[in-house]
Amino acid sequence: MSRIKITEIFYSLQGETKTVGLPTVFVRLTGCPLRCGYCDTAYAFKGGNYLEVDEILQKVKQYNTKYVTVTGGEPLAQKACIELLKTLCDEGYQVSLETSGALDVAKVDARVIKVIDFKTPDSLEEAKNRFENVQHILPHDQVKFVLCSKNDYEWAKSIIEKYDLVNLCEILFSPSFADLEPGLLADWLLKDQLQVRMQIQLHKILWKDAIGR
Repeated sequence: MSRIKITEIFYSLQGETKTVGLPTVFVRLTGCPLRCGYCDTAYAFKGGNYLEVDEILQKVKQYNTKYVTVTGGEPLAQKACIELLKTLCDEGYQVSLETSGALDVAKVDARVIKVIDFKTPDSLEEAKNRFENVQHILPHDQVKFVLCSKNDYEWAKSIIEKYDLVNLCEILFSPSFADLEPGLLADWLLKDQLQVRMQIQLHKILWKDAIGR
């Protein structure tokens, strides 16, 4: 089996997406080609330790849950991530992948729930969006926008319309924790009657500034 560089493997409540609140094992891969202005996991850019895929699986099996989230960094920056995702699915886990959308998702196992986080202008990484990934979106996937401002909100609306995202999968709008007041975003959504799900990071409410747990 392949080796993958891992920053951490931990057990917590899922703070976002369609499985929010459910006990989940998080497998955080090391490395990311993006540098988003609001990034809260910069500690995963470097360091980490190499583990074989079967070693990762054994660590995941220590916890009593069927939910596994593979995240980063940007997990698809490591080619062996594809093998890891398939292995976890083969073991019967419900697997989600948190990816920036900047890298090709074509080879991701169809059983995986892809959470594709397209980058807004205020993220400072808009230019790296790979919108060719839209053609690989499945109904069980989710598209996520982290919003820092009204400008980001309007941009996200334009992307939803351009790619007809509401007819492809569920759409998530998240206020950047330090940049956008959640109540403002809620007001905009209600006024415009958008067919999206607003979400607030549960783990940051429960554990204040804790990252991911």
